[in-house]
Amino acid sequence: MRNRSLLLNRRQFVTASASAAALLGAPSLVRASTWPTKPIRMLAGSAAGGQTDQFARVYGDYLSRELGQIVVVENKAGAGGAVAAMELKRSDPDGHTLMICNTTAYMLNPVLIKDIKYNVPQDFAWITVMPGGSLPLMVSEKIGAKTLQDFIDYARKTEKVNVGTYAAGSFAHMVILELNKQYGLKMEAVHYRGEAPMWSDLAGGSIDAGIGSYAASLSVLQSGKARAVAVSRRRIDALPDVATFREQGATSLAHTLLTFQGCVAPAKTPPEIVAKLSALFIAAGQSDRVRELLKSQGISEGPMTLDASQALYKEEAPIWAELAASLGPQLQ
Repeated sequence: MRNRSLLLNRRQFVTASASAAALLGAPSLVRASTWPTKPIRMLAGSAAGGQTDQFARVYGDYLSRELGQIVVVENKAGAGGAVAAMELKRSDPDGHTLMICNTTAYMLNPVLIKDIKYNVPQDFAWITVMPGGSLPLMVSEKIGAKTLQDFIDYARKTEKVNVGTYAAGSFAHMVILELNKQYGLKMEAVHYRGEAPMWSDLAGGSIDAGIGSYAASLSVLQSGKARAVAVSRRRIDALPDVATFREQGATSLAHTLLTFQGCVAPAKTPPEIVAKLSALFIAAGQSDRVRELLKSQGISEGPMTLDASQALYKEEAPIWAELAASLGPQLQ
């Protein structure tokens, strides 16, 4: 009996030791079961006030309430989100540091920034893609254009036409170059640091048109100083009669791409934490506060699931890269 008891004890010890070793070898499972254990940092790749910042704060507030931990939004503006991306890359992959940036950081920077220090699929884990809404092309009321074709006809017969963008190398910049290419035009892209000064100049007649977000363009739209003649990708509920570029004959793939705010975590963040965060973002999209924000931005789509977000990146990243490559000479 004594030998049998010793044998059982020895087996129990070996089993327990193996279990402990397995746990030590899989620290992510331990962390996932107790996460979060401290405040969460939400890096926003833009200055305060813009769409990226607003998304970070409203979704961060929802996460804070659901998880019982403070979510601190840190604005890390610069280089189209590259500053925030590098900060995230250096962070521990424990689910306590996240980042929200717009399309530029994920799709354009890897092509446009020489020797970029981060790689999206290698350095980041997708949590969700949040559609940022269609961007309207707003044309000065002095031109009298009501459709995209009207504006194209005006650009053909006018020696100089300038269109504002919210940044060099942006989606808006790309749209102008693609319109020039298809219709044989020479419209000049005028780059601003953000949308506010661009819309102000459009209202004042300094530029002929501008491309930017629906929410930021409301002031010039409501003043009657400009008219929306086309929108990207899909129609905006608040502007149901304004057709998309594609509906009006523009053929570039740029007009089919989704512009978005993307939330990611550092690579190697425990998949259980990533999945939980993704589910929380989906749930947040149904909350009154988030729905109110989306409506004010002219956005009719909420956060995408983890699988859908990953699929979108794999499908559209090569298209963005090809189109962005054409921007290179324009940025010198």
